[in-house]
Amino acid sequence: MTTTDRWPELPYAAWKDTRDTLHLWTQIVGKIRLALTPWQNHSWHVALYVTARGLTTSPIPDGTRTFQIDFDFIDHVLWVRTSNGHYRQVMLRPMTVAEFYAEVVGALEQLGIIMSINIMPNEIPDAVPFPQDTVHASYDADYANRFWRVLLATNGVLSHFRTAFLGKVSPVHFFWGSFDLAVTRFSGRQAPLHPGGVPALPDDVAREAYSHEVSSAGFWPGGGGPVDYPAFYSYAYPAPEGFAAAKVAPAEAFFSQALGEFLLPYDAVRTARDPDAALMAFLQSTYEAAADLGKWDRAVLECALGAPKKVRPI
Repeated sequence: MTTTDRWPELPYAAWKDTRDTLHLWTQIVGKIRLALTPWQNHSWHVALYVTARGLTTSPIPDGTRTFQIDFDFIDHVLWVRTSNGHYRQVMLRPMTVAEFYAEVVGALEQLGIIMSINIMPNEIPDAVPFPQDTVHASYDADYANRFWRVLLATNGVLSHFRTAFLGKVSPVHFFWGSFDLAVTRFSGRQAPLHPGGVPALPDDVAREAYSHEVSSAGFWPGGGGPVDYPAFYSYAYPAPEGFAAAKVAPAEAFFSQALGEFLLPYDAVRTARDPDAALMAFLQSTYEAAADLGKWDRAVLECALGAPKKVRPI
């Protein structure tokens, strides 16, 4: 695979309608996992995961059996598979959110999976219930595939970055509420109570998610407002004094006052001589700014980056 194939162009304006529709489709699937999975700290139980073909819920318990829902962005199919060998498909194509919701619910019912979800989208201002959304109806297969390829490449770098931390660290996972791929490191200390106020997200969920100090980074495909382009991000909660003024790499990275976090435009990585190295420099330098200014115990929390077949020395 060439660098262009691995890090394809993803101009926000060209696929905005598909992006918005797909965001809502992932929320429907994610809420199914949320409804049936025991709560895990920081809402880790709701996330989706990148696969070699798309995104997955991972196994979801359903009584004595298990099922899994997978987005396949190569063949453009949503698969619902059960542990007793049955399956249903929903073809990914231009259709309204209401149609997608009805087809997914129908597929579950045909498999004997009877459950209900909160039909209101999260973290989207002025949203409408899924069964009533006849506005979002775009699906450009090429751009859906490009988006997945960016997630796949990013997942590899974030996963490697994750190996250099001995403290508590999240999986690399996709949050359908904010529509981003993320990994989060923890200092081990409790954080001040989060103020809440995230659009269409209960304050108790936000406060539980940010109950402890974090340095979090990931990829977001853009969503209008101050950022109408795909970008990598990194933030700290709580942000230590001087964080916004910290010097980070590469040169194209900057602190967004509007968002309160560091951003690195995706195109700066995509067009870099070594995209993986450029992204790793951003992840490491922004983490170091958060950890040093926040007085994390880095000697205890960190180790060298992992390598295949090489045991970590102790």
